[in-house]
Amino acid sequence: MAALNTPSRMSVVPLTVEIVSMFALAAFLIHKYGNVARQHVAVTISVLVAWYFSFIIIFILPLDVSSTIYRQCMHNNAISTIAPDGNSDNSTNVTESPSDLTPVCLVPWSHVPENVLPNLWRIVYWTSQVLTWIILPLMQSYSQAGDFNVAGKLKSALIDNAIYYGSFLLIFGVLLIYIAARPDVQLDTGKKLKIICITASNTWGLFLLVLLLGYGLVEVPRTCWNNSKRGYMLNYNYFKASKLSVEKMEAEEALEDTLDDIERIAETITISHPLRSNLDTILEKCPEALQNRLNNPSSRPPSEVPAQVGSDKSLVRLHRQLIKTMKTHHRTQTQWNNLIDKALHLEDVARNEGSNEKYFKAAFQTQRPAWIRVFYTPRIEWYWKCLFRGWVLRGLAVCMAIMSFIVLWSEVTFFNKDPVLSLVAVFVDLAKSSYNYLQIEMVSIITLAYLCVCTYYTVFKIRVLNYYYLAPCHQTDEYSLIFSGTLLCRLTPPMCLNFLGLIHLDSHVVSDSSMEETSYTQIMGHLDVISVISDGVNIYLPILILLLCLATYFSLGTRFLHLLGFQQFIGDDDMTSDLIDEGKELIKREKRKRQRTEDGINRRKRFNEKLSGAAVYRNSSSATRSDRFLRRGDSTESTHTELLRDVEPIDYTSVSEREKLSEDTLPASTRRIASGNSLYQSDNDTTQWTNSSRNWSTHPPRGIFDDV
Repeated sequence: MAALNTPSRMSVVPLTVEIVSMFALAAFLIHKYGNVARQHVAVTISVLVAWYFSFIIIFILPLDVSSTIYRQCMHNNAISTIAPDGNSDNSTNVTESPSDLTPVCLVPWSHVPENVLPNLWRIVYWTSQVLTWIILPLMQSYSQAGDFNVAGKLKSALIDNAIYYGSFLLIFGVLLIYIAARPDVQLDTGKKLKIICITASNTWGLFLLVLLLGYGLVEVPRTCWNNSKRGYMLNYNYFKASKLSVEKMEAEEALEDTLDDIERIAETITISHPLRSNLDTILEKCPEALQNRLNNPSSRPPSEVPAQVGSDKSLVRLHRQLIKTMKTHHRTQTQWNNLIDKALHLEDVARNEGSNEKYFKAAFQTQRPAWIRVFYTPRIEWYWKCLFRGWVLRGLAVCMAIMSFIVLWSEVTFFNKDPVLSLVAVFVDLAKSSYNYLQIEMVSIITLAYLCVCTYYTVFKIRVLNYYYLAPCHQTDEYSLIFSGTLLCRLTPPMCLNFLGLIHLDSHVVSDSSMEETSYTQIMGHLDVISVISDGVNIYLPILILLLCLATYFSLGTRFLHLLGFQQFIGDDDMTSDLIDEGKELIKREKRKRQRTEDGINRRKRFNEKLSGAAVYRNSSSATRSDRFLRRGDSTESTHTELLRDVEPIDYTSVSEREKLSEDTLPASTRRIASGNSLYQSDNDTTQWTNSSRNWSTHPPRGIFDDV
């Protein structure tokens, strides 16, 4: 019997395409959610690498799965041909040249050399671990520190992360003591300690994964189904508007109090004070109008509160408080504007659903690129938003519910090897029997992607973590970007190990020592390096996920928080109805403000057009007068008559209209929140303090001819 060597047909094209595609995807998301022009370069690079390497793990692991299945096939089957004997029923083995042999195991279309994936996983995994445990947490705390030098910021960052690092060291110490107390476990020096570190990191990540996945498997399909119900989503957005308005008001008041504290402490620190440079650092983050007020003492009203004595600690505290309050204010303003846009859009859909013209008309027109307007016309927009979108979302919700059931059933039964009860493992085995590597990779990608959606959706859905948010159109701050990168790097490795257990490709899960290991587990190790971990994974993890799914399905957490006094969206509750009515009034108020702003812009545009037309008329009149002046010698009219004819009457209404127009075109979000001569203006990007001492007049001056 002659064995055929492994075929040399290896294509790195799929691997290269996926690596380049994942980098393009990560760069696009960074550009969409972050503000690359304003945020620090180190933040952009770190978050880009964190997102990029996490995407690589998710989308290249299926290639590792198909290559491992091929190696397992090569290990189980001897590659030879069996030629039948023509004179008898017996068969004889015939040894042929390799060119005449037909391989039993087909080579995957994405097969790469065996040393490529281990080296790739080694770089990706350890880089992501350094990012998630050291660099990103320090950067996150560093950005919040109020110190004025690098050493002080690093010290504050280490203190803030003491609990974070302490939890990891606690898990590591418990595992180390457990192994040292077990006489049957041999503790190797370097390799075993490395596996213990990996196990401690995976244990922490797996615990978070179970909590997030148990909520997301139920809530993601339910949210998709609820999005198809326009009335439900309108009431839900009204409810959120009522709650978010309170949070936004509190953020504005906190920022105003912080600016008042800075103004009072600035009175005690003169130009020659040793701490003046630290105060200037704080003032650079304040609105420009406040800096002008501080530089002009005569414009400041006398303060009734005694000024604080400036010290280094008080400045550090104020600096940290200013960073926090401005970040909170920016977050609430961004969430408020996005919520208003969504509520107004839902109202537009409700108003257009009964239209017989089948032509979508929005209350506020959005600017779209020209190539989108060509294909996405108002008529197509009406059919999509008013007719097809609800049915598409319902169909997608049904598909997600089926996918959640498959994942939940596989999570509960993945440790059972014979018979195979995990549905994901059954799908992979069916594709493996026919050597359909493309189907294997597609099943793996879809399952991993759905696990990611359910996990990361929960992070930004839970009210406790509302401090972090991802807002499109470059509205996400650095703190939230760093948090998202940290979470991706921390949850992706244990989630991929969990997936390998679902498809029975982890030899420690199925207790099969003859099974080929994936290149990923060769670097990552296994969750059951220690028996206490393996018992918890196989027994308590499925039970905990099932209990969390049941609690989410019956909304036990929502009802419990509602009983404690935290307002939750419950349809049959009086408090919920009151908040919905309050939110509806807030949306109407914001709509009127936007309408006034848009009307003011339109009036100003028409007024500018009139001014430009009048300027053209005056130029033509000047040319005519010049021509008449040159020909005045031939005219019978006197010079006085000529001057009286050319003079233009005084139009007081133009002055009134101009001043009224300037008043109407003020930003809609401007509102008076402080006494004296200060106006507080807030929008999406900045907060401005402006002097309102100017008196806007809408009437022509009176009595100008009293002396005549």
